[in-house]
Amino acid sequence: MTVPNSISNYHIIAYLSDGADWEEKDIKADKITCINYAFGVISDGLLNGRHLKKLHILNNVKEKHPHLRTVLSIGGWGADGFSDAVLTEESRKNFMNSIIDFIVSNNFDGVDIDWEYPCNDQAGIKARKEDRENFTKYLKELRESLNEQGKKDGKQYILTIALGAGQKYVDSIEMAKVHTYLDYINVMTYDMRGSFTNITGHHANLYSSKEEPDGISGDKSVNILLQAGVPSKKIILGAAFYSRIWEGVKQSGTGFNVEAEKTGCKTCNYTNLVNDYINKNGYKSYWDDHSKAPYLFDGKNFVSYEDERSLKYKSEYVVSKDIGGIMFWEYPLDKTFKLLDSIYSVLGCNRK
Repeated sequence: MTVPNSISNYHIIAYLSDGADWEEKDIKADKITCINYAFGVISDGLLNGRHLKKLHILNNVKEKHPHLRTVLSIGGWGADGFSDAVLTEESRKNFMNSIIDFIVSNNFDGVDIDWEYPCNDQAGIKARKEDRENFTKYLKELRESLNEQGKKDGKQYILTIALGAGQKYVDSIEMAKVHTYLDYINVMTYDMRGSFTNITGHHANLYSSKEEPDGISGDKSVNILLQAGVPSKKIILGAAFYSRIWEGVKQSGTGFNVEAEKTGCKTCNYTNLVNDYINKNGYKSYWDDHSKAPYLFDGKNFVSYEDERSLKYKSEYVVSKDIGGIMFWEYPLDKTFKLLDSIYSVLGCNRK
């Protein structure tokens, strides 16, 4: 999808959750192309957005910046209801109609389906083997309805999904069919190592490390989608504005790729990393040039994060691979604005 009067040839997409700490003045709209507003949820098979309190701020920002698109993200980690909502023709129609009613009445430009994940109950949600086919049916029907609504409104509505990084997430959906209904795919190339393991490592690395050459990475996730037939311009690389922290690392050295007492379930936003962690309070910074990723270690605690340098590499990768752009979770986690500046310094130079 082309964005009128865009600041860039590439998508620069900011996820922005309703409950986070942000005001209108915090949104540097001249450096992003789209805001994914999170999250709408599913109640009794229908979209529920009644809890969203900052819609008026979002629309104020968009009114002042005509290039900016806004998309409603539905779901997120642990959000249930998808499997039931797409189960039958009737349930799909009801769910779809509730979405269209909400996005039209609240001036959104599209919808992002963040089902984590079809056919997978790891987040404690209901899952069925039929999810794979039902998801395809649903996206097809939603695309058709958005197109019809767009004819009435004189606009082209955006339809996207959020996708986990790795082969198993691609295998859980009918990617060859699904991508034809989507404008782009937001690949969550973060949390690739974290709360599920007590072995330290990178959680948002562009390339695999020498210590774990078969491990998942941003590059491998992109190539998996390309091999599945997804057009490069529909692939959006994910970036993290937060860290993963492993506590009680059992070996000294740099603390990388070793056992810790706790998994990397603890997080810290980039603002606090700058203020309290990066080369402060006993933490030493390291750079993995193979993975293009930074990390911190204080002898006990290991911190995996992204910084200006790693995001410059990711942005340059977007250009070199000719993929669609970068999205990040989430905007308010960096009040220094240095991370967005790093992305924009590369992708914002490629203007229409």
